[in-house]
Amino acid sequence: MQSRRHILRTGAGLLAGLAAFRLPLADEFAEIRMLGNADGSDVWFDPVGIRIKPGRPIRWTNLDPGNSHTATAYHPRNFDRPLRIPRGAEPWNSDYLLPNETFHLTLTVEGVYDFYCIPHEHAGMVGRIIVGDPAKFPAPGPTSQGAEPIPEIALHALPAVDEIMRRGMVRRA
Repeated sequence: MQSRRHILRTGAGLLAGLAAFRLPLADEFAEIRMLGNADGSDVWFDPVGIRIKPGRPIRWTNLDPGNSHTATAYHPRNFDRPLRIPRGAEPWNSDYLLPNETFHLTLTVEGVYDFYCIPHEHAGMVGRIIVGDPAKFPAPGPTSQGAEPIPEIALHALPAVDEIMRRGMVRRA
């Protein structure tokens, strides 16, 4: 016969294990951090790629003490940029976030969303969000409508849709 203490320890271990593998709730924020190194010469989003369910809120937080950043959708309504979010989805622009400021957004249209930091796009500060099942909607191509082309460094910094689908989240290499 097992002791009460043994049963309690086993139960506590099982609960701790379940907590470690808990799936996020629909109303919990998917976190994207804005980061940079100490001298400001390198900036990035972390994660650079993430997959979420439609309706799950996203929060960008600027944790870079030396720079302000934006989270801005690639869309013609944002500075005549190419369309790289699903048709019918609303574009967004966080405006400049100072250190420790946040921006919140909820995406409901399924598909692939590419975004960038206005002052740091030429440094490759871009990210990709997959909402739901991207197979229903084509991923953005290398070029799309919009007058201002995307810099090559930014295009190369975006993680592949297949990699995000396989891993769920892609951190900067």
